[in-house]
Amino acid sequence: MLRPKIPTMPTPTGLSTPPAVVEPTAVVQHRPAPAAAEPATSRPTVQLTPGAVVALVGGGTAVVLVVGAVLVSMLLAVAITGASVAICAVVLRSLLTSETRRR
Repeated sequence: MLRPKIPTMPTPTGLSTPPAVVEPTAVVQHRPAPAAAEPATSRPTVQLTPGAVVALVGGGTAVVLVVGAVLVSMLLAVAITGASVAICAVVLRSLLTSETRRR
C-alpha cells in the first residue's frame, strides 16, 4: 500500500563552527536610599445627598426600562417573522399539493 516517506535528517557537510562561549556577567543591584515615610494622603470622600441618591436610582431604573424595552421588541420582531414564515410555508405547501391533485 501507500506508505509515507519520512525525511531523514541530513548530516551537515562542510565546516561547522563550535558554539561561542558565553561568560557570565556580574549583576549589580542598585537600591535607592530609603525615603522618608510620606504621610497618608487623605482622599476626598464621596458624599451622596438624598437628591443624588434619587437621581441615581431614577437613572438606573430608566436604563433598565430602556434596555428591557429594546430586548422585548427584538424578541417580538423575531416571533412575528417566524410566524409569518410559517404561514407562508403552509400556504405554499397547500398551493403545491392542490396543483398536483388537479392533474
